[in-house]
Amino acid sequence: MHHPTSRRTLLTATAAAAALAATGPGEARAAESARHPDRERLRRLISRMSLEEKVGQLFVMRVYGHSATAPDPGDVAANQKEMGVSSAAELIAKYHVGGIIYFAWAHNTRDPHQIADLSNGIQKAGLAQPTPVPLLISTDQEHGIVARVGLPATLMPGAMALGAHGSRGDARTAARIAGAELAALGIRQNYAPVADVNVNPANPVIGVRSFGADPEAVARMVTAQVEGYQAAGVASTAKHFPGHGDTSVDSHYAIPLITHSEEEWERLDAPPFKAAIAAGIDSIMTAHLLFPALDPADDPATLSKPILTGILRERLGYDGVVVTDSLGMAGVRQKYGDERVPVLAIKAGVDQLLNPPDLPVAWNALLGAVRNGEISEARLDLSILRVLELKARRGLFREPYVSHQGVDQTVGTKPHLVAADRIAGRTTTLLVNEESGGRALLPLSRRRQQELLVVGVDPSAPSGTGGPPTKVLAESLTALGFTATALSTGTSGRPHPTRAQIDAAVAAAEGKDAVVVATYNVTASSSQRTLVSELAATGVPVVHLAIRNPYDIAHLDGVGASLASYSWTDVEMRAAARVIAGRTDPTGQLPVPVQRADDPAQVLYPIGYGLRY
Repeated sequence: MHHPTSRRTLLTATAAAAALAATGPGEARAAESARHPDRERLRRLISRMSLEEKVGQLFVMRVYGHSATAPDPGDVAANQKEMGVSSAAELIAKYHVGGIIYFAWAHNTRDPHQIADLSNGIQKAGLAQPTPVPLLISTDQEHGIVARVGLPATLMPGAMALGAHGSRGDARTAARIAGAELAALGIRQNYAPVADVNVNPANPVIGVRSFGADPEAVARMVTAQVEGYQAAGVASTAKHFPGHGDTSVDSHYAIPLITHSEEEWERLDAPPFKAAIAAGIDSIMTAHLLFPALDPADDPATLSKPILTGILRERLGYDGVVVTDSLGMAGVRQKYGDERVPVLAIKAGVDQLLNPPDLPVAWNALLGAVRNGEISEARLDLSILRVLELKARRGLFREPYVSHQGVDQTVGTKPHLVAADRIAGRTTTLLVNEESGGRALLPLSRRRQQELLVVGVDPSAPSGTGGPPTKVLAESLTALGFTATALSTGTSGRPHPTRAQIDAAVAAAEGKDAVVVATYNVTASSSQRTLVSELAATGVPVVHLAIRNPYDIAHLDGVGASLASYSWTDVEMRAAARVIAGRTDPTGQLPVPVQRADDPAQVLYPIGYGLRY
C-alpha cells in the first residue's frame, strides 16, 4: 500500500474507522435499511463536530496544485489569492471542507500516480482534523468532450456516441471501467451521467453531452451508467435537475429560461431523473436556470425550494445528496450576491455547495446564517448526514487511501483500452453515402494505396486526451492501408477557416483520391460551409465527418459521404477511421433528429436513422 502518511495519521484514520465500526447487537438490529447501515454511528460523529466543521462539510472546493502540501509556487499564489491558503492541506484545516473537486486547469491531474498521491494527501489532511472525516473527491469525467483525467487513463466515447448505439450493456461497461479507474485514483464522486434530454439543436452547453432527444432512451442509458459507476464504487451524479436540454443559453454566462409546461417537463425532462432515482443514484446536481412552470418565483432552480424540496424530494421521493452546479457560474450569481447564494441553496434543499467563487465569503455567510437562526443546526445536520452516508457507502471510512499498485493494475490497462475501442466502433453514424459509377463512396477502396487529405477543425481536446483530431484521423487511416496527410483549418476557438486556410486546403486536395473534412458545429454563416463546397468543387470525392454535434450535414452540400462521431477525442477518431476504411460497419443511429437548415420544422434525418454498408 503506497500512501505517504505518518504513524499518527494512520492511527487517527484507524480510530475514526473503529469509532464508526463499533456497534452493539441492539444497534445493529436497529439498522434502518441496507442503504443506511451507518446512520446512528454517523449521527454520533456529527454530534462531535463543531459548528465550523459542520459548515465546512457542505462545501466542495477547487484547489490549485499537484500536491496536497507542496504545490508549485504559481499554484500557491493562486490559492492565496482566491482562498487565503497555500495548499489543499491548509484549505482543509482552515475551512474543514467536505470535498475537493479536481480540474486539469488547476493542475490536479498530471498523471495517475500524482493523482493518487494528491488524493492520499487530501485524505491525510481530512483525518488530521479535530473530528476526523475523510473527504469526498470529485471530478467531471463525463468522457467525450468533457474529461478532467486524461491519458494514460482509459477514455470512453461520450454520452451521445453511446446513445447512437443505444446499448445499455456498452453504457454500463463504459461507466464501470471509468468508475474503477476513478476509484483507483481516489476519486469517489463523478459528476456524470448527464441526464438532460437534448431537444434543442441550438443548445450551446449540453449537445453531445446528452444521450439524445428521446426521454425514454436517455432514461435507459442513464440507468445503465448509474449502475456501472456505482458498481465500481464511485458515486454517480445525474445532472442538471430539473433539466437543461431545451436551452439556447449557456448557464456559465447567463441564466437560461425553460419554457416547458409542467406536463412537458413530466414527459420530456423528468424520465431520466426518475430512472436515476429508481436505480439508487447517490447524488443529483442542480441546474442554474429558470423554470417558471415549476417555480414562478424567478429564482434559479439551484435556489428554488419548490423545485428541490417540493418536486425532487417530496414528489420524486429522492433522499440522496443534492449538489449544486458550480456556484461560480453566472446563472446562479445574477440575482443574488455571492454571500446569499449558499444560504439560499441550503434553504432550498441542497446538501453540497460546489466551488463557490469566493470560499471565505460563502463559508462565513453560511456560518452566520446558522448563528443568527436563519438556518437551524438541525437543518445542517440533515445534509451532513446525507453526505457522510454517501462517504460511508463508497468505502471512505473503511479505506480512504489508494495505492500506486492499485493504479497500475487498474488505470489504462489493455483490457480497458480494448473495450473502449470496441465500444467506440459501434457508435459512428453514417448519414450520407452517395453512389458514383454503381459504387458507394464508402468504404474507401483499398485495392491500391490511395492518397487521402484530412482537413478541418482541430478543437482543443480535453487536457491530456490526445489529438489533434485531424492528425489522429490521418495516422489511423495510414495505419489501415492509406497514405493520409493532415492539414488543420482551425480550432474550437476559431472553427471558421480563413480565406487563406481554405485556399491552402483546396490546393492540397489536388491529386488526392479523396478528402476527409472534419467540421465543428457548422452554422448558416460559417466559412466551414465554404471550405466544404470548394473542396467538393475540385471533383475530388469528399467524406464529411461531424466531430461534435451531428447537425452539421444540414448546412452542407456536395459531400459524397457524411458521418457523425459525436466527439473528436482519439477513441472516436480511430473508430471513424475504421468505418471510412471499411474495417467496421457503421452501426450507429442518430439519437437526435437532424432538421432542415432552411426549414427547421422539417426533419431531414429522424431519430434512429443510420446507413449500413
